[in-house]
Amino acid sequence: MGKIILTGDRPTGKLHLGHYVGSLRRRVELQNSGAFDRVFIMIADAQALTDNADNPEKIRQNIIEVALDYLACGLDPEKITIFIQSQIPELCELAFYYMNLVTVSRLQRNPTVKTEIQMRGFSTSIPVGFFTYPVSQASDITAFRATTVPAGEDQEPMIEQTREIVRRFNAIYGDTLVEPEILLPDNAACLRLPGTDGKAKMSKSLGNCIYLSDTADDVRNRVMGMYTDPGHIRVQDPGKVEGNTVFTYLDAFCRPEHFARYLPDYASLDELKVHYQRGGLGDVKVKKFLNAILQEVLEPIRTRRREFEQDIPAIYRMLKAGSETARTVAAATLADVRRAMRIDYFDDAELIEEQSKKFKGR
Repeated sequence: MGKIILTGDRPTGKLHLGHYVGSLRRRVELQNSGAFDRVFIMIADAQALTDNADNPEKIRQNIIEVALDYLACGLDPEKITIFIQSQIPELCELAFYYMNLVTVSRLQRNPTVKTEIQMRGFSTSIPVGFFTYPVSQASDITAFRATTVPAGEDQEPMIEQTREIVRRFNAIYGDTLVEPEILLPDNAACLRLPGTDGKAKMSKSLGNCIYLSDTADDVRNRVMGMYTDPGHIRVQDPGKVEGNTVFTYLDAFCRPEHFARYLPDYASLDELKVHYQRGGLGDVKVKKFLNAILQEVLEPIRTRRREFEQDIPAIYRMLKAGSETARTVAAATLADVRRAMRIDYFDDAELIEEQSKKFKGR
């Protein structure tokens, strides 16, 4: 069996720079690397509904936004399969069987689940669907026999839960499912890009995102208002680069050639950091440099997005075709699972013959 990738996003809003550095940029590289036999990208609408059940229109409207962002960033449906999770009913059936292999206490110990519950303020009113989404995620991964799941380090407990389910299933029913491995970002700055206000995570509700579809003016305004070092009041003051959002973004996006184009007074990012730390370098100059870099990154994405927006029906046709392809693969896995669990009653000719002889002999 070949190397297979499964990854995706919840369609709760347009995608932003955090998605780009954390996953999208790497997905395009993996897509074009030739190292994987198949790549499945899932728009996880069913998972998004676990904490948005009272607002399905939010999910419905953002399906197309996420798809447009995918295509604009360079994901190519000729090379990969982009599909919508809810259109693959086999995933629900697989999750139902896997739930018998996981205890409530094990789900409660999952660090990612605990963090997400706290972040959403669920307290004791936790929707069952949300609580069990690690099991649903295991269904998604195993349905496509994924060997590799590109994800951030915060998702490692989720992938480990999938591996536990795979091992338990195979131990009980025989070697059927594939145990996946996580593929972490290779750039430490890409593990989690902070919001423009310095908070740990970009969030639409906090208004601290730079979206891939933002206009040039929007991007510039966000950058110029970015959190830096609160102690760096005057240009001559020494500044800190640790925890300074502008320098975190530069770590993620800056390349050596950017200095020749936009800031020729410096030879490297290290040199820029040293000057900032000793004093004599203002925040505005550094922010203008970052803005120039981000505009260079985002302008091609904005341009491609506008082109794809001209034919929205074609995007839906692409998603439908991808979902049909994905369903065929998931159905084959489900058939193997049913066979292993011995619940493929109507396809088991031996069972039917055996039962026929049993009752004829009475």
